[in-house]
Amino acid sequence: MAFLGDPSAAWLIDSGDPAIAALARTEFLGEPPSAGQTLSSPIVETLLSVEGHSNQDPYAKWSGAHWRLVSAVELGVPPGEARAVRMCDSVLAHWSDPRRLAEVKTVRGLVRRCASQEGNAVATAVRLGLSRDPRVELLVERLLSWQWPDGGWNCDARPEARHSSFHETLPTLWGLHEYAVATGDRACTAAVRAGSELLLQHEIVFSRRTGHPIHPSFIRPHYPPYWHYDVLQALLVVQRVGRGTDPRTERARQILAARRKRDATWRAVDRWWRPPGSAGSGVEAVDWGQVAHQMVTLNALRVGANRR
Repeated sequence: MAFLGDPSAAWLIDSGDPAIAALARTEFLGEPPSAGQTLSSPIVETLLSVEGHSNQDPYAKWSGAHWRLVSAVELGVPPGEARAVRMCDSVLAHWSDPRRLAEVKTVRGLVRRCASQEGNAVATAVRLGLSRDPRVELLVERLLSWQWPDGGWNCDARPEARHSSFHETLPTLWGLHEYAVATGDRACTAAVRAGSELLLQHEIVFSRRTGHPIHPSFIRPHYPPYWHYDVLQALLVVQRVGRGTDPRTERARQILAARRKRDATWRAVDRWWRPPGSAGSGVEAVDWGQVAHQMVTLNALRVGANRR
């Protein structure tokens, strides 16, 4: 939890995007969530707009409904918000399609599936109040059946691949955790415990063999993270699942603390996303601009990166 007097917390409350300011006021001042303030955010309004995602592949990078919902939910869109629920309906229909599920492959006894897709879909659906939707229950059932023995998930089809992917595991943990909290499902709780243990065994971002960061990108905060793994998003999810105080998170938290700027804020990786109107694929639905840095700062405070 951020210190109430932290200058970056005050900056978010006073100068942040309306949705981020609302989140900061709730978390740092104890105020009740403000749906009106959240929905007044230009970023949120664009994410929820029908224009740009109707008649589009829900998974279109990064403008499809799948990605819009992840961002909208992280910005605090309230449960039951009609536009978000309609978008979620298309996302759940996409991922629960029997033909798609029938295509999942098993190689040498391990299911090869990009489970981050279903994981993000489950997380957003539950946050919107749809935990009892049969399609959510189906996706949770499949995610549990796809878990690898080391606790994670992977879509690597190579027969020699025997270690889970951090990229695929992190969003899946988030989704199963949200479902476990909403429903009390014990199988999900056990799966989340095993998956988070995999990350903790690596102290979030470190190779057990060399002791060094697994990949340079893992120690740089990105926003939006999409399906990519990094130290900040990992610490956030590990905290959400109730293991944020595990001593094995401390080394990663120190890396994040060292990235704090002189103005007491954190910055997302520059040029990580492509603004609307750019040519080609992988174009964002919104111009994140300073909001990306605000979200990274908010999340860094959430995981205690300002602690000394």
